[in-house]
Amino acid sequence: MSMFTIFGVSGSAISAQAQRLNTVASNLANADAVAGPDGQAYKARQVLFQTVPMGPNAASAGVKVQNIVESDVPNRRVFNPQHPSADGDGYVTHSNVNPVEEMVNMISASRSYQNNVEVMNTAKSLLLKTLQMGQ
Repeated sequence: MSMFTIFGVSGSAISAQAQRLNTVASNLANADAVAGPDGQAYKARQVLFQTVPMGPNAASAGVKVQNIVESDVPNRRVFNPQHPSADGDGYVTHSNVNPVEEMVNMISASRSYQNNVEVMNTAKSLLLKTLQMGQ
């Protein structure tokens, strides 16, 4: 594997994890949201990754975001007939975001992002040392 391929692989992972972090941030921002004027509450979103061959002979693989899908977990309904967004039965529909799961996703994405930055820094350091050897 070429040293330059390492930058492509890690760069693709950094880009994918950045999108995952943005999705988690959106989910957390809407964790307490109730159904809007259209009657639909926010649905948590999850990022799906796809392996992408990299390099001239495809000996290595990177990652890209294949799709962002909405969770199929049912929305939480709370009985509160005094709430302005309550339906005819007195229930308020909240988002299906689980803040604990989202925090775990955020930590996982953040660590993966940091690890790939370290891989790129190590590869850069090795390339610089190789160049210095030729002087």
